[in-house]
Amino acid sequence: QVQLEETGGGLVQAGGSLRLSCAASGGIFSINYMGWFRQAPGKQRELVAVINGRNVTTIGDSVKGRFTISRDNARKTVYLQMNSLKPEDTAVYYCNSDRILDYGGTYYHDIWGQGTQVTVSS
Repeated sequence: QVQLEETGGGLVQAGGSLRLSCAASGGIFSINYMGWFRQAPGKQRELVAVINGRNVTTIGDSVKGRFTISRDNARKTVYLQMNSLKPEDTAVYYCNSDRILDYGGTYYHDIWGQGTQVTVSS
């Protein structure tokens, strides 16, 4: 079974940095897009950043210039480097992939991790 697992969340002071990781597992042959979304209490889930298999990235307007996304295809892992964190970045951060192909030839669509909490104190 294909799964995504996020790590790296926690509590940080405003202006600080955190690095989130998301590892895919489950006999994976290839991964299309990987990305990060976040959801703060009482708000809709929003795009943070996504990256495709050729390392082309899309960064959300609210985090441009502060967050960067990267991926290691050999490790089947995507990273989110978050710098200059603000209290409004506080949210649960979710990893997502739009399409994963396993070695058995099965496609998995719109896969989500369990989420990791990021809290930025002022």
